[in-house]
Amino acid sequence: MSTPSIRIGGKSIPLGKSLGKGGEGDVFACAASSDVAIKVYKERLRNSREGKVRAMVESKLASQSSLVAFPAAVATDAKGRFAGFAMRLVSGYKPVHELYSPKSRKVHFPNTDYRFLIRVAQNIARAVATVHQTGCVIGDFNHSGVLISKDATVALIDADSFQFSLNGQTYPCVVGTEDFTPPELHGKRLAEVTRTRAHDNFGLAVVIFQLLVMGKHPYAGRYNGPDIGLGEAIAQNRFAYSILRQRETQTIPPPASLSLDQFPRPIAHAFEEAFGLTPSSRPSPSIWITLLEELEKSLRRCASVKTHFFPHASGRCIWCEFTQRTSVELFPDTSGAGSIPRSGPFDIKRVMAAIRSIHLPRPEDLMPKWSGKPGPPTSAMDEAKQSRNAQRGVGTVLVLAATVAMFVAPKLTLIWLAMGVFGFTRLLSGKIDPAPLIRAYTDADHRIHSAIESYLRSTGYTEAYGLRNQLQDHVAQYQQLDQQLNAALNHLQSTRRERQLDEFLDGIKIRETKIAGIGPSKTATLSSFGIETAADVVYRDVLSVPGFGPALTGNLVQWRKKHEARFRYNPTPNASDKQAENSVHVAVAKKRIELESKLNSGVAALNAAASRPATRKGAAAWPELTELLAKRARLEDEAKEHGIKLPARRPISAPVPQPAPASASAPSPFQQTRPPQPSSQHASTRQHTHTASSGGTPTCPICQSQMIRRKARRGPKAGKYFWGCSRYPACHGTRN
Repeated sequence: MSTPSIRIGGKSIPLGKSLGKGGEGDVFACAASSDVAIKVYKERLRNSREGKVRAMVESKLASQSSLVAFPAAVATDAKGRFAGFAMRLVSGYKPVHELYSPKSRKVHFPNTDYRFLIRVAQNIARAVATVHQTGCVIGDFNHSGVLISKDATVALIDADSFQFSLNGQTYPCVVGTEDFTPPELHGKRLAEVTRTRAHDNFGLAVVIFQLLVMGKHPYAGRYNGPDIGLGEAIAQNRFAYSILRQRETQTIPPPASLSLDQFPRPIAHAFEEAFGLTPSSRPSPSIWITLLEELEKSLRRCASVKTHFFPHASGRCIWCEFTQRTSVELFPDTSGAGSIPRSGPFDIKRVMAAIRSIHLPRPEDLMPKWSGKPGPPTSAMDEAKQSRNAQRGVGTVLVLAATVAMFVAPKLTLIWLAMGVFGFTRLLSGKIDPAPLIRAYTDADHRIHSAIESYLRSTGYTEAYGLRNQLQDHVAQYQQLDQQLNAALNHLQSTRRERQLDEFLDGIKIRETKIAGIGPSKTATLSSFGIETAADVVYRDVLSVPGFGPALTGNLVQWRKKHEARFRYNPTPNASDKQAENSVHVAVAKKRIELESKLNSGVAALNAAASRPATRKGAAAWPELTELLAKRARLEDEAKEHGIKLPARRPISAPVPQPAPASASAPSPFQQTRPPQPSSQHASTRQHTHTASSGGTPTCPICQSQMIRRKARRGPKAGKYFWGCSRYPACHGTRN
């Protein structure tokens, strides 16, 4: 196809290379000027676009802002007929979705952190404010029309679609993107609607939300009802992240999502207003600028990963938590990634010998001793003797009564004799009740055990032994480093083909491909559930996404298989292999340096901690423990004196902190983890779905909706109960 002949201001302008193609026309570079681009409309659209473009050029909008690529000059064909317009060339910029998408960000903005995303959000708000100041309304707000540079500056393109008024005539915005269209406009003919700033405020809030919440669309969630798409969720005002309207929306965010309560209250409130029920309450660009500036000031730097900046309101690093849950690092620390750090001289055997040489006292060596004289009988002994005294009293009464009766009624001597013998045996056989003594002893022993724990903590015993256990654990980790390094390298070698395939498929983005039935809204939903590339497409994961039934899921899986068939394994080691191996070596080296530092400082700390218990031994601050020891000793003496067997003493011990065992599900620091993908996130979620619901009700393994207990009516399992999805027949998920 030949390049069209274009004239601007009566002069013929040579067109350069094609910069892009769209539904309305093509955009070309200007061969005569490196900072100018020219949009040439398709012939069928030129008459309908001419009046608006000429009005924009006449109003000189292009000179009013450098943030927006407004039409600057009218372009005609060789016969002088309207063909398009010239505008500022925006080069070196990327669409905003390449920034808020975690995978794309690692490719196009690899060294950015959360501060960068917040600054970009501020600058987008400033650009929208600039558009409004010119009297325009964006109307068709979408991620492709917002471009971002490496220095966080913003440019808005497709300005010829903006709604614009001149001399009493309004030139409408006739198009819209479903996932950025506010609820009140869904179902309406956009070409017949007069757009307002409130409509733009909705689109602005959507893109700010996606930047702050890692690419998640605010309305892409799981609705507790019939399966609905993203457009329906917006039209029904089902803001998935709402805290204030959660009962109304009946929608929850996708797995591994941030929540509004992790942000400062003003930010959370602004999102509630932006996606609430009143369009006029949506925050304006100026309000967002202020809120985002305050958010950036409130950020705190993580103590563990220096590239993690998190909102102070969250109270903890939300990015470390995300990595722990999903094995995905959103803001990796790439400093020193190319070089393997070296440690200084270190002798692990010397450290081990030093740890063994430090003597720590036993608990019994520190505990106060009681060696006083036995005191008066305990109240427990008095209670125990009451039973014996009662029995002896009964025996005495019977003997006396039998003696008197013999004289009064001698004919019944045999009866009185029997009664006297019985009374005499009661008199001689009365025994002490051991129960009160045993209860008192058990209580004293229990209280002594609790007091000993507190006492040993006060002497520094717990601290010293906890530190030694920690050092021993560090030694064990240090000794395993070489083994773990070899295992990690062997794993890289054995999974080389899988990694190559994964890398190949990860480069094929769903957003950049035409797939039957999957438009912008479906793409936004998939992205919100962590499915962005062909590598993420797994049948069960896609089927669990709202709006994706078996047919649409099958289309997506077949699309992946088509690309997978194009993959060719390269057995020759390449740069990617070297990078992966280098990453393992770097991780091991960093761990080695970290452990060496902890061991060196730990030995000195253990030496100091070992001396503290001895200096505090026998502290007079524990009279309660001494009193309890005396009471227990007296009880033991009383029990021995009367032949009562007491329970064994509880052994002397103290709660010494133990190093936390490594979680079986936690990733090794030397393991290579994939970029964000649904397979890892959803698998992590599915492992716990059977207990995720309250009251023990499991959730569906396919769509994560609540399940209902049902009874099989036919088939080999007729009469037996099973769990069936509450969304049946839309979903056929079951559990036994």
